[in-house]
Amino acid sequence: MTSFMTKRLPVNVDVIAPDGSDVRVLLGLKAGGLAYFELAPGMTAVAVAHHTVEEIWFFLNGRGEMWRELNGVEEVVSVEPGVCLTIPLGTKFQFRSFGYEPLAAIGVTMPPWPGPGEAYPVKGKWEATVEPGSG
Repeated sequence: MTSFMTKRLPVNVDVIAPDGSDVRVLLGLKAGGLAYFELAPGMTAVAVAHHTVEEIWFFLNGRGEMWRELNGVEEVVSVEPGVCLTIPLGTKFQFRSFGYEPLAAIGVTMPPWPGPGEAYPVKGKWEATVEPGSG
């Protein structure tokens, strides 16, 4: 029998992601996990790609842009509350926050995030303004 889990959004940051964003870990199951990501106003994340996970992000707060590139196809999309996007396996991606509020999203990782070493730095669209974490 599976146990039910319930968790409130943590007040404190659990880890700094390899892209430099603040991460609050939420919940996970065998096939995926959920986390809350936040990038401070005016900051640009480190460009990364993943070895084994795909992600779906849903933006909750702030505004900014997300750059994605996969197999020579790239795009930059505006992000704000209500925007949902995918990061397929092997996608290079980078995001940046505009305005006066943090850019915040929840992200589903499939399979669950395996730990340090999953994300690796890549050449991005913009100059990063944050330091990478170990995620």
